[in-house]
Amino acid sequence: MASFIVSLTYTAPVEKVDALLEDHVAWLRAGYANGHFLGWGRKVPRSGGIILARGESREAVAALAATDPFVAGGVATVEVIEWAHGYLDDSIAGLAG
Repeated sequence: MASFIVSLTYTAPVEKVDALLEDHVAWLRAGYANGHFLGWGRKVPRSGGIILARGESREAVAALAATDPFVAGGVATVEVIEWAHGYLDDSIAGLAG
């Protein structure tokens, strides 16, 4: 499994983003339960979010990211970045898969 950074950027006012927040969080939790996501959080300032993900390929992670309610709902765009880590502290070693 490869490691990925999924970067979401809001394209709509935060009020529209917040209208989809409950569905987005449910989607994140399902992705965690299925072993795809390792962590997530908001960008500061609040302009989007970051998801740390694992997957077989960039294409597979991009296809999963396209199902995010924020993306499918048209309030965010997504960029999937494959990350070839060279070193991981023991506290985040799980990112290595």
